Amino acid sequence: MAFSILNYCPKQTKNLPEQTFLHFYLLFYIIYFTFAADMYKLRNYLTSVLGMSHDDVVSNELYCAESNTRLTFLTNEMQETLAGYSYTLVHDGWLELLYNDRMLTLKKGDLMIYSPGVQIRIIRGSVNYHSVCLIIDEQAALEIPSVRDVVHTAYQPIAELGRPIIHLDDGQAVHFWQHMLEIIRYLHSSHRYLHEALRTLFTQFVLDLMDAMAQNIGPGQVSERTTEQFIAFMRLLNQHFIAHHDIGFYAGQLHITTIHLSRIVRLVTGRTVVDYINQMLLMEASWLLQTTDLSIAAISERLHFSDQSSFGRFFTRMKGISPKTYRMEHLPLRSQHKKTGSIKNLTL
Repeated sequence: MAFSILNYCPKQTKNLPEQTFLHFYLLFYIIYFTFAADMYKLRNYLTSVLGMSHDDVVSNELYCAESNTRLTFLTNEMQETLAGYSYTLVHDGWLELLYNDRMLTLKKGDLMIYSPGVQIRIIRGSVNYHSVCLIIDEQAALEIPSVRDVVHTAYQPIAELGRPIIHLDDGQAVHFWQHMLEIIRYLHSSHRYLHEALRTLFTQFVLDLMDAMAQNIGPGQVSERTTEQFIAFMRLLNQHFIAHHDIGFYAGQLHITTIHLSRIVRLVTGRTVVDYINQMLLMEASWLLQTTDLSIAAISERLHFSDQSSFGRFFTRMKGISPKTYRMEHLPLRSQHKKTGSIKNLTL
């Protein structure tokens, strides 16, 4: 028996109707929630969008659940408004998806780690696809002692192999499967020290993943200093991306040159600083278009674009459709937000 890990995962429990999983896939992008950004925190998202009661949300930081083929396809509906690091272990079946416009096939024995800000679209999958998925809120990930290991697991396969997939042997796959099921059991338990237990379980998961990568890929080439600087950049970005769209601001805050910052980000992730800034802006813009009554002009001002036209060009270039068309296509979601009372008329 072999498995694969993919990110973007829904929940499958006895307590929630299956259709609510449409929104669960939002949980797999990275965002450090601050007063500047309006994207949901994990608890707010589960209660406002999924309709879960506050009592049902047992952790603000971590979630783990099972999925199948039909639910996995729902990730294509919405994926721009919430974030975190995610890991999905596929028990059976296969999946084809576009990863940053690159076609990937996930099959038994493949381990795919989703890193923040990457666009994914599911193309097709087998009818017997079955997975278990683990989400860690990005803010929580940045706070735990093993944050460096989280960063390494998210980006090492890309940096070393050029793709976010490694191959697991049967023993490794079974081990991860059992560990993730254990996390699910804790989430449904009445453990007196659940918060600490979940952090411990996640830390162990990350350490085991680091060990699996060392066996399958070899030691990483990114230094600890480089990793520290990348983490510092991500913290700054998540706090200031709305007001500051320029590389110079972040380099200045880190007391390094823009060239050095660009090298750090590309070495760790294979992507550019501009990619990260643009993706954060796109996530926030998508959320505002989906869930608020703000005009497009107000959204462009809120996100510190020079005018509505420049915002429109940016959004169309990133999404392939205009902000107006995007909002019209998400009217069902806006209607659901109005029914639940979660749609907002935000002030600038």
